[in-house]
Amino acid sequence: MLFVSVLLLAVGIAIVGIYNTLVRLKVLTENAWSDIGVQLKRRHDLIPNLVNTVEGYASHEKQTLQAVVDARTQALLASGPAKSAQMEGQLTQALKSLFALSESYPQLRASENFAELQSSLNQIEAAIQNARRYYNAVVRDLNTKVSQFPSKIVAGIFKFERQDFFELDQGEEAVPEVKFSG
Repeated sequence: MLFVSVLLLAVGIAIVGIYNTLVRLKVLTENAWSDIGVQLKRRHDLIPNLVNTVEGYASHEKQTLQAVVDARTQALLASGPAKSAQMEGQLTQALKSLFALSESYPQLRASENFAELQSSLNQIEAAIQNARRYYNAVVRDLNTKVSQFPSKIVAGIFKFERQDFFELDQGEEAVPEVKFSG
């Protein structure tokens, strides 16, 4: 009888330990996703200033400017890592088109405001990549724990699920770049 009691106690302690680890990883995942959200918001908030600056120099490029505004709107509405990654990739492509315009407008390339916005965007893109790497590392740890035995059993009982990674397509990871040539 003592052996059964000790065994049940050991199993109970193991279940509590696994449960607490899963809770910790879930909270870390949620926190890491929140960090990505903060960086994406900073990016989204910068875009109207960028569009307004370009519009001041290239007002007849309405189609490109509208594509950036539309992509930003879609990115703002996206929820979850998979959809957000897709929409952010489209926004990055629209920004690349916007920056390509600067080659045709020497005054825009020379604009101090445009250069500052580009610098800010580069910093934000770097912060997004750092937040993305951290988020994906935490998701990897959670997904591993949810998939391994015996924690898979505890995860199933308490409905812990695998999470999506926040992955951008190759080529979309690159920061949109503007080269200022004199």
